[in-house]
Amino acid sequence: MDSVKIGKLLTELRGEKTLPEVAAILGLSPAAIRQYESGNRIPRDNIKEKIAKFYDKTVQEIFYS
Repeated sequence: MDSVKIGKLLTELRGEKTLPEVAAILGLSPAAIRQYESGNRIPRDNIKEKIAKFYDKTVQEIFYS
């Protein structure tokens, strides 16, 4: 699992949405989203599922490609 690659993909998927907007929808802090997008942290499995559902992707597409 390449955290930097995942972070870049998450940033691309977010598009024009702001960090606070995505964080509020997912029930996470903007700091957590920032950490995931920067590749400093990998979310836990339950958070991976929330993120994948929000972006209409599978967990595999985002985190294991």
